[in-house]
Amino acid sequence: MKDLLLIGIGAGDPRQVTYEAVDALRSACVFFVLDKGRDKDDLVQLRKAILQRYRPEGGYRLVQVADPVRDGQADDYQGAVQDWHQQRAVLYAQLIEQEIGDGETGAFLLWGEPTLYDSTLRILDLVRERGVALRLQVVPGISSVQALAARHQVPLNRIGEPLTVLPGRRLRGHGPIDNVVVMLDGQSAFALLDDPALMIYWGAYLGTEDEVLIAGPLQTVKAQILQVRERERLRKGWIMDTYLLRRAL
Repeated sequence: MKDLLLIGIGAGDPRQVTYEAVDALRSACVFFVLDKGRDKDDLVQLRKAILQRYRPEGGYRLVQVADPVRDGQADDYQGAVQDWHQQRAVLYAQLIEQEIGDGETGAFLLWGEPTLYDSTLRILDLVRERGVALRLQVVPGISSVQALAARHQVPLNRIGEPLTVLPGRRLRGHGPIDNVVVMLDGQSAFALLDDPALMIYWGAYLGTEDEVLIAGPLQTVKAQILQVRERERLRKGWIMDTYLLRRAL
């Protein structure tokens, strides 16, 4: 039986790591870090900075491996994601079996909240299907959604209204928009909306030194967001943004 921790580390600010997460960090012997390439080295360095902050004494191993690449051009999105998850499951099974010794605890440091738009729990189900026995603990973290609302000083829900969270590829077919949080929008789907009643609260690199925030009527600030988004993506080589769309009352 292998002991494994999934630790939510917040949206980027090391101060957003909870006391429970710090306790978990201090109990782990080996940390697994997925390297997504040079363009996204910031994500690796931020994880290392969190470990240096909360484990300055060392005494742990850092296992850094290349993350399998998902086929972003595939026509079958669901199939491409499932193939990617299978590749990750093979890698995770090897890491868990080979790197976690008797009496040791391994850990993944997961961006934001491990149960919201993160695939690790699903991948670990696949790892178990491969015969790897796991004793798992999940430590919640502050999601980019929470960080976005806090930065813009707006409540996520309004009285009597539901809140919908969806990926960017589902925005166009969603229907009337009243209160929607959009994540993983690589194509800036908001730019295709023409409803004059919509407000947008947008943020990129939340919780980091590169944080950018823009808010206002969608039709007024749409062009500004697109310009800033492209500028920042070119500067850093990647972008991680989240936004809230809300119909004005």
